[in-house]
Amino acid sequence: MAAEVTATVSVPWGPVLVEGPLAVDLDDGTVSRSDRFVVAVGTCRRSRTYPWGDTSHRRRERAASPPENRNPE
Repeated sequence: MAAEVTATVSVPWGPVLVEGPLAVDLDDGTVSRSDRFVVAVGTCRRSRTYPWGDTSHRRRERAASPPENRNPE
């Protein structure tokens, strides 16, 4: 019987992307499942949705400051 191969991609400073669906056995014995076709597995253990990545480490750009009021009353 041929072994099934699952593709993974390690994202620098980010999660491991795994072809889904996926089931992860957690330390407490429970199983967490995702039916998505690509699953982001967090590796930092700080995600609010552990073991799934939650984009909490994604770099965000600051919004531009509002334009100065050039017509004061």
